[in-house]
This record gives sequence, structure tokens and C-alpha cells, in this order.
Amino acid sequence: MDKVKVLIVDDSAFMRKLISEFLAEESEIEVIGTARNGKDALEKIKALKPDVVTLDVEMPVMDGLQALNLIMNECPTPVVMLSSTTKLGTDNTFTAMSSGAFDFVAKPSGAISLDLHKIKKELHEKVIAASRTNVLKLRKNAINLERSPSLCEKSSKIGLGTLGKYRKNEKKWSDGNEKIIVIGTSTGGPRALQTVLTGLPGDIDAPILVVQHMPPGFTSSLAARLNSLCKIQVKEAEEGEMIQKGLAYIAPGGFHLKVRKVGMNWVVHLDQSELRNGHRPSVDVLFESVSAMDDFSKIAVIMTGMGMDGSIGLKRLKQKGITKAIAESQETSIVFGMPKAAINTDLIDSIEDVEKIAKSIMSYC
Repeated sequence: MDKVKVLIVDDSAFMRKLISEFLAEESEIEVIGTARNGKDALEKIKALKPDVVTLDVEMPVMDGLQALNLIMNECPTPVVMLSSTTKLGTDNTFTAMSSGAFDFVAKPSGAISLDLHKIKKELHEKVIAASRTNVLKLRKNAINLERSPSLCEKSSKIGLGTLGKYRKNEKKWSDGNEKIIVIGTSTGGPRALQTVLTGLPGDIDAPILVVQHMPPGFTSSLAARLNSLCKIQVKEAEEGEMIQKGLAYIAPGGFHLKVRKVGMNWVVHLDQSELRNGHRPSVDVLFESVSAMDDFSKIAVIMTGMGMDGSIGLKRLKQKGITKAIAESQETSIVFGMPKAAINTDLIDSIEDVEKIAKSIMSYC
């Protein structure tokens, strides 16, 4: 099997050496070159034609954001961003995701991370996953976001089978119960969340709980960014706050998002119990917790991401109450792992392109 050819771009010679050594440990990866800034990177991408680029966000001469835009326009290549956890770093990371970056890896301790070994496994996994994605899909998604995804009228295609096959037990769906929407996503998720949440009306008659696989320090910036774009209010979930209609609560990085009942109200409960599927927050943990809300009908959505987080929780939701489940289609998923695993449970009611998910949610609300 051909190795994944990687170009490493970072203004620090030390970081270039460290990242090269880490990636060289993976038998499926070959580091074919390095670059010290965005201008140097663009020249080497055209000459070396790597399968994946790792790109530092903050660099002199031409920073990562400028370089990314030129890469996606002139020589489209999957890009994994390396970001600091500063406020500027997190904001720039989400700008990069909207501009077509495949995903990002957070440097543990700033620009020069002596403890970069902490994210070595994550870096390996994301470089491999990036090499398997369709870069034209990344570029197309970036263009769609610029054109306001909530207004996109792209027709829905079904990734597996026909939609009718997944429209199960329609007569059992109860209009009498309160509704709650739960969403799980990972790689490619910020783009997908922007598309879906901007498509929901401000007076939606349900609360929304979201797990996006993301490290601490980034979820607050994600929530703030989405809140500025959406008709609904979007915020990072806080321990003990009452769950209200028309609000989307995003699980903080490093914490599982759960619910518990206090008197007559359901409130947010955050904890740092063990990782599930290698993640905290975990979609399975959220879905399993929400399954205890007997007085609510649930709308569960699983979108783009690596792995199978959410599938076990989906089974619990279906076993314990009235649930409608939506999976993102293969056609629009940046990584079809999580939606595919959910579809394979045979518990999905509809498979939708990401542009149609908000409309599908509203059909159940």
C-alpha cells in the first residue's frame, strides 16, 4: 500500500523536526518535506504534491489562514491545522475550518510545545483520515458556508438504500410530548453544526444538546461563533443550568454532557468520568443520559466523524422511549464513520444531506 505523503509547515525548526519524527513513527506515513511559512508551503505543495499538509496557524510572511485559502483555491489538498489554545488561536482555527481545513490538532502548550507527544496518536489518526477524504468536498463545503448554508436548496441524496426504508413507525411519533434534540458529531462537525443550527428557527419548540468532539479551550469559541450566526441562542453548557427551549447547549471540551432532574425541571450535569470511545465528551454518554427523560420525545442526529460514537447511545434511546433518528448522508459527510455506524444499527429513520437536516428536524418538531 502506498504511504501517505505529508508536508509539514511550521515556522519553528524545532516543531518541524518534532512533528516529522512523530509522523515518521507511523508506517503508513512518509514525510516528504517541510516548509517554514505559508509562501514556502505553497511552492512546495505545487512541487511535491503531498497527500496531506499539516499547517501551523500562526506564522510570519504568510500565516496559516492566508496559506490555507491559497491552497484550497490553487492546489486543493487536505489540511490538518495545528493550533494553540489561545483566544486568537481558537478563533483562527474555526475560521480555518470554515475555509476548508479537514480538522485541527491543538498544541498542548503553545507555539513551541515540548509536550507534543501528548497529541501524537491524534495527529497520526487525523493525517491518515485526511488522506482518505475527498478534498473537493472540503472545498465545496467551504464555498457553501460562504453562501449561507441555511439557505442552500441542494437536493437530498440517500447514501444507503432509500429514505422510505428508514422512515419507521411514523404513527408512533407523538405530537403530545415535549421534544428534545440531541446532536453528535466529530471530524467535520463545526461546518456541519453551522449548516444545521443556522437552519433552525429562533422559536424552535425544543432544547438542543450537542456533543462535538473537541479539546478544552475550543468549545467556548465554537459556541460563540455559532451564536453569532444562528437565530437560536448557542452557548457552552454550564453545570446546573436549566435546559430551555430555543437554546443549544454545547458540551465543554473535557466534560461529558448529561442531564438530571431537579424538581420539575431538567438541568445540565457535567462530569469528568472515564472516556468513552476515546472521547470526553462522548455522544454515547449524552444519548444514554437523555434516554432517561421519559416525558420527552427525542430527535437524535448523528453527523460526520471518525469512529462509531453515538451508536450504542442510539440503541438506548430507541429502547427506552420515543425517538426519531437522523444520520448525515455519505455524500456530505467529511468522514462517514459515525453516521455509517449509526445506519448499520438499522435504527435510523432518515438519512439526509447536511443541508436538509434542519428541515428534517423541524418536520419532527
